[in-house]
Amino acid sequence: MNKKKILLLGGSYFQVPSVLSAKKLGYHAITCDFAPENPGHQYADEYYNISTTDKELVLELAKKLEIDGIVAYASDPAAPTAAYVSEKMDLPGNSYQSVKILAEKDLFRNFLQKNGFNLPKSKGFESLADALLEIDDFSFPLMVKPVDSSGSKGVRKIRSAGELVSAFEYAMSFSRTKRIVMEEFLVKKGPQIHGDVFVCGGKICFCYLGDHHFDEKVNPFVPYSTTLPSIHSAAVLSRIELELQRLFDLLAIKQGAFNIEVRIDEEDRIFLMEAGPRNGGNLVPQLEQYASGFNMVNATIEAAMGKKVIVDHIHKKGFFAYYVLHSDRDGLLKEITISPDLTENILEKHIFKNTGDSVISFQGSNATIGVLLLQFSSGDEMYEKINNSEKYIQIKLESEEIIFVNNANTNRLAI
Repeated sequence: MNKKKILLLGGSYFQVPSVLSAKKLGYHAITCDFAPENPGHQYADEYYNISTTDKELVLELAKKLEIDGIVAYASDPAAPTAAYVSEKMDLPGNSYQSVKILAEKDLFRNFLQKNGFNLPKSKGFESLADALLEIDDFSFPLMVKPVDSSGSKGVRKIRSAGELVSAFEYAMSFSRTKRIVMEEFLVKKGPQIHGDVFVCGGKICFCYLGDHHFDEKVNPFVPYSTTLPSIHSAAVLSRIELELQRLFDLLAIKQGAFNIEVRIDEEDRIFLMEAGPRNGGNLVPQLEQYASGFNMVNATIEAAMGKKVIVDHIHKKGFFAYYVLHSDRDGLLKEITISPDLTENILEKHIFKNTGDSVISFQGSNATIGVLLLQFSSGDEMYEKINNSEKYIQIKLESEEIIFVNNANTNRLAI
């Protein structure tokens, strides 16, 4: 009997679990992206060197292979492609237009505004000239973001109109569609809320939200950890779930995983900052499985293959976190030192860099050196170790050259 075929868009380290899950569930796993060196491809039955953002080429491949399902696991850029293919081939999935709205920040902000959700004042722009003309209509500080980048890449906070040009150009350099969104900075009450939800038959059937943590010394907009459970009240979390369900109802979302970021303002209003149409990165689904028992990877694969997902026996318990190993500067990796006091908390350790490899300052998820999945005996222990991680984790770099350019003179300083 021929196995049913599933096309998995991407084979990066964080996407390996989806390939392994598909194989374990008995499907013929096919991967594609433009990086044949990605580790997920070695586990697949077939691999094709096609960009996951080229929806027409992926559709052509999917038709040729006669696939039965398609998944963009933990990938913002590939999510619209998966929806486009599933819609064109009448496969299980969500509508292309709904996924596109969730995947592109300017479209998402416009949708929120039209439907009465809370959101900071924002607007999308394609040209710097238009942004400069309208910047006086905004109150500083402002956030400038690419509409379609993931992992917090290309994001800057500006405090004056004079900073817009560099922030605009920086954001544009990370945008495939060459569009940015400019929005007023939202002062939050308590930590930013983050986690994954899963939708079954149009209704949220699983939701586990924790709290983001940011390294203010390196980049205050790139999270290095999420801790579970959230310190926000059960009442606040219930209100968030209701807002998310309203969002999914309006978009006619039928199924699948969604990665959520929410802020609560000083008036206790809920702001849906992101509802990415894909599983969380940084091994969030694996973390939430430890914390609840729900296997979201398997659920994602089965939903894409038209199987009914039943969510039961969920027991949220304990204190868990992921921690992104990162550097505060560029250089060559010499050593990663983890204190025995933290080693006892490690459930899984994933290291992506070897000694001597180049590492870059933590300005986005592309600077990740590795990820730890951690379990703690109490909330106090978790917050102490996550908030003071420099006491427990040291990323040591080799001596390197820094180049200073002063007019026509170039000086080198070894550090």
